[in-house]
Amino acid sequence: MDQVSRIKELKEKRNAVILVHNYCLPEVQDVADFIGDSLGLSIKAAETDAEVIVFCGVTFMAETAKILNPSKIVISPQPHAVCAMAQMCSPSQIVDYRKENPDAEVVGYVNSTAASKAEMDVCCTSSNSVDVVSKLSSGKVLFVPDQNLGRYTKSKCPDAGVVLWNGMCPIHHSITVGQVRALKEAHPDAVSLAHPECRAEVLDLVDHVCSTEGMLNICRGSDRDEFIIVTEVGMKHRLEKEMPGKRFYFPEYAVCSAMKMVDLDSIVSSLENLSNQVDLDPQVIERARLPVQRMVGREL
Repeated sequence: MDQVSRIKELKEKRNAVILVHNYCLPEVQDVADFIGDSLGLSIKAAETDAEVIVFCGVTFMAETAKILNPSKIVISPQPHAVCAMAQMCSPSQIVDYRKENPDAEVVGYVNSTAASKAEMDVCCTSSNSVDVVSKLSSGKVLFVPDQNLGRYTKSKCPDAGVVLWNGMCPIHHSITVGQVRALKEAHPDAVSLAHPECRAEVLDLVDHVCSTEGMLNICRGSDRDEFIIVTEVGMKHRLEKEMPGKRFYFPEYAVCSAMKMVDLDSIVSSLENLSNQVDLDPQVIERARLPVQRMVGREL
């Protein structure tokens, strides 16, 4: 039996759902029950009736699903697929900041560990960071860990008193103005879109700044057939699959190796053995639940 057929068989046997991020390998995207960005997949995780959730992406994503579903089995097929940005703001650092700034609210990008989420007031994603911050009223907001998404959010919420952290996504942060200008020169008729994890000077060059799901929606709705997509190259598979008549150009080397670690073998193995389960401290789950629920719209 081939891997895809085996996964289908095991999904039925385990009453499992497979959630896959847009940056994963093409063959992994093709076995997904749901594919999307962090917000969309978090909402699916909150809504699912499945007994087993297989979250294909990096580990913080599976942790978020476990926070929303503490009684379910949540599997991270590659437990070493760690997001570098998620390690750039520790729980103790947030605690220390709160001691010095007791009136501030802490907004944390979903790209953070469960333990760090437990110290936040609310989580957000690149899809809803502006909406989340605009609803706060403290006048001082610490935005962790991504300085670039924080800076973009601050530009849209000038009265929120956003304080930036020094974290970033190494992949998006390494995309340069020169790379984007070269793409625009090579494809002058293309619509350009960039993820807000990119640096401000890169965002200033493009037509649209949006999450990966926002990129898909803009490309679907456009009557143009060429697009410059300034984000991780895993997006190319889904864009080309859903819009075969359109062309998509990406910055060279924008590849997240952690996102590519999950493969079909690891999904099969995890489903066969119910291995690589996410195990979080119950106190962390309890304290992180409200910030995550607010992110997916249940308490916001």
